[in-house]
Amino acid sequence: MPYLPAFIAPTRYTDPAAALAQVRLIYDQQIAHLRGAMHRYVAGETLPGHVRACYPFVRIHTDTVARAILETPDIAQLSYGFVAGPGRYETTLTRPDLYGNYYLEQFRLLLQNHSVELEVGTSTQPIPVHFSFAEHDHIEGSLSAARRMLMRDVFDLPDLAAMDDGIANGTYEVSPGEPQPLSLFTAARVDYSLQRLRHYTGTSPHWFQNFVLYTNYQFYIDEFVRLGHEEMARSDSEYIAFVEPGNVVTRRAGLPPVAGDELGMAPPRLPQMPAYHLMRADRSGITMVNIGVGPANAKNITDHIAVLRPHAWIMLGHCAGLRNSQQLGDYVLAHGYVREDHVLDEELPLWVPIPALAEIQVALERAVKDVTRLEGPDLKRIMRTGTVASTDNRNWELLPGNQPQRRFSQSRAVALDMESATIAANGFRFRVPYGTLLCVSDKPLHGEIKLPGMANHFYRERVDQHLRIGMRAIELLREQGSTQLHSRKLRSFSEVAFQ
Repeated sequence: MPYLPAFIAPTRYTDPAAALAQVRLIYDQQIAHLRGAMHRYVAGETLPGHVRACYPFVRIHTDTVARAILETPDIAQLSYGFVAGPGRYETTLTRPDLYGNYYLEQFRLLLQNHSVELEVGTSTQPIPVHFSFAEHDHIEGSLSAARRMLMRDVFDLPDLAAMDDGIANGTYEVSPGEPQPLSLFTAARVDYSLQRLRHYTGTSPHWFQNFVLYTNYQFYIDEFVRLGHEEMARSDSEYIAFVEPGNVVTRRAGLPPVAGDELGMAPPRLPQMPAYHLMRADRSGITMVNIGVGPANAKNITDHIAVLRPHAWIMLGHCAGLRNSQQLGDYVLAHGYVREDHVLDEELPLWVPIPALAEIQVALERAVKDVTRLEGPDLKRIMRTGTVASTDNRNWELLPGNQPQRRFSQSRAVALDMESATIAANGFRFRVPYGTLLCVSDKPLHGEIKLPGMANHFYRERVDQHLRIGMRAIELLREQGSTQLHSRKLRSFSEVAFQ
């Protein structure tokens, strides 16, 4: 016999704020039920049945392919915010405390585009008990091994069948009588990634900003930390806080601490992919993540950050220059990718092209101009636009027969790394605008390998400049507005409505 909270009947809304308030009401009620039952279970009580709480849902019905956009031309050019045609569409929702503004915008667009009511209710999708724990709630740690094993008899645990990426991959097939999806991710899939982000980055998802920089070297992070603390020392900075692993918060000079800041504590060792957040009040600041080395890490972290629906992510890393004309320290602006990383072959077949996105390309090129103060032939001398190849074999140079070199030459690649194609491909897959600006750190095909002296000089000369270029590009993207970023190139024939 299920042990359920009181039922809240579905209700209909034409006001997005009222619909969001109902989502909050349902979610808070369901989470409170789970947490209360868990406290009782830890205390040794026998509960009155299998404990179950479910996610809220939002649903729309439309009977026409037409969109009511004549009176709202400002949204006519958006690549999201509308359903593909007549039918019933639905998605489960989670964490309205984190996604409140995002949900509000999606609700507003649906109402404007379709002039229908939003239906909000309690779904039949269970909330796994692991996803109900508060940020600093670790009561399950006091359970005995036997009691912990019995949890699966009493609570719903994560179900991988409810957390796959079939919608994003374009492989999800709607069963007869079932609604079509409104979002790329179910609520359980979102919650799963939020948990993973805490683990891998050492920071709460609450701090993540809408623009993300990835790097594969700690040197860049060290410089980002230095710049972050410089910003916090300025009372006139546009940024309001800088957050480091362990949720250690530094507020801008003149701003008081916020409740919860005192809970941050630097970890005894850095997490696998530490994240740092230079925050703006509207969440349009910069998050920077050291993803480490390799396409597996690149896929892993972008799989999870994608659920936060960022406006753009950009790779700033080092690469091998493949052309004799390149010099150490030159930049490579990727306009195409050779995917020999293999980590996304099942989700995104190799025959799928990964296009360059004009908005990102223009911002990166202008950022290089702004920071280096070079133009025309002088700019072309230090920055080359071309194809970047990414491989899963760090020692590709040692393969017999020069096979990789031949393929890279045939592809017209100008640079090689291990992560950029993965980050771009996952951006394409998850409809997150992406870009790549790399810096040549060695030229193995031409005998210029990394040596300690060369490396130290290279890092001193280029890391600060490269990072400032990435940050400048984000400033330019922010200034032009997020609605210009979400390109129709990233949307499929029958696309979900949520951004």
